[in-house]
Amino acid sequence: MPVVDPSNGFQIAMLCEADEHETGLAVEAAHRAFVERRWSGKSVLQKQQALRRLAELVQGHIDELAWLECLNTGIPLGYLRNIQIPRVVRNLNFYADSLSQHSAPSVVDPNFLRYVAREPIGAVALISPWNAPLALASTKLAAALAFGNTCLIKTAEQTPLAIARFMELTVEADFPPGVVNLVNGRGSVTGNHLVKHPLVRAISFTGGTETGRHIAAAAAHGLTRVDLELGGKSANIISASANIEDAVKGAIASIFTNNGQQCFAGSRILVEREIAPRFIEAFIERAKQIRVGSPFSPDTEIGPLANLNHLQRVTSFFGSARSEGLEILTGGGRPPGLDAGYYVEPTVVLTTSNASRLSREEVFGPLATVQVVESFDQALLVANDSDYGLAAYLWTNDLSQSLRAAERLQAGMVLVNASMTVDLRLPFGGYKNSGLGREGYEGFRNLFTQEKTVSIAVPAVS
Repeated sequence: MPVVDPSNGFQIAMLCEADEHETGLAVEAAHRAFVERRWSGKSVLQKQQALRRLAELVQGHIDELAWLECLNTGIPLGYLRNIQIPRVVRNLNFYADSLSQHSAPSVVDPNFLRYVAREPIGAVALISPWNAPLALASTKLAAALAFGNTCLIKTAEQTPLAIARFMELTVEADFPPGVVNLVNGRGSVTGNHLVKHPLVRAISFTGGTETGRHIAAAAAHGLTRVDLELGGKSANIISASANIEDAVKGAIASIFTNNGQQCFAGSRILVEREIAPRFIEAFIERAKQIRVGSPFSPDTEIGPLANLNHLQRVTSFFGSARSEGLEILTGGGRPPGLDAGYYVEPTVVLTTSNASRLSREEVFGPLATVQVVESFDQALLVANDSDYGLAAYLWTNDLSQSLRAAERLQAGMVLVNASMTVDLRLPFGGYKNSGLGREGYEGFRNLFTQEKTVSIAVPAVS
């Protein structure tokens, strides 16, 4: 299958898809490595050293990995170099540190010593999407390894380059054979064989909601554990009490970062009428200043969308906006001077209802809707009127509003006066169609380990 540079549409590599046989060989390799305890049998110190060595290698190859990721995703190189690829280093070091912090309860009474042992579950499938292939794969990988499992990585077929190089670094870091494995191909082929394989004991998937449903259904037959981090249509509430300059800056970041291709984008902006004219004017002015261009240019803020099919889907929302009579405040087409590649303008659409297609469906691109609401209470109601519930944003200087929003918003993450921050110590995941399960230390521990209660009789003292 062709791998394409989205900045110009040219083929840059060829990918060989793993069929059922090849996928099965990878799963068997991971299972064999697990049974032989090539990884779980190592000491805490040995595991920490391997993870930290891999982190050092990634740090030493950040420029190369960022360039490869940019080449097949179109994400701006500066963002990859400074934000996304450094996440890989942090993920590996965080879970290396966590290895020495694992503990489990124990109970002693006159007759028994009882304790709980946490054991790795086995070979696990880790599936990452094309909007952050290596960063999201590494989040899952670092956790799965920290808890003693062996791993099978699959990323989107459009974006295999950086992960392929990362796999070479795992070899250089001296991970035993079979502990980390990579398979490539489409979800309908390689992914389907992977999640249905009886030796795969857990699946961690980040991607679209419909694909997540298929994975959950396939996993159910084998009672395979699943963690599904899916789509979003996150509300971004701008309260009348907000600092407008901060709110504009945060709203721009929450929708246009990563070319707008992020599951927790603040794509539905709900602004109170009292400040709506000032906020909308400032937001549009800043959106018009966003620099769209080659992802390799240091000045670029938004690069091309990831692939042609996605470009066609995103631009279909422009037609929906026009057919519904909605006002496009800025954007809505291809940027001038960028005739090749999968570029779209940063786009802002004024909606009068939360019922429009643009307000209901995940666009997954640089398109924000703005809806004026009469009150903070109405904003909360509109925010919750969604099939999704991954994140919710609030800009306010009113403490009581912050507390009410934290209690009432139906989302796995509520961010107040902040945009897009994730802490590996805390759970990450969504309500409703945004997912099932949680990532983060505790969520991954529950996914990647199983508990065993041990009771040892205490001999009576004569």
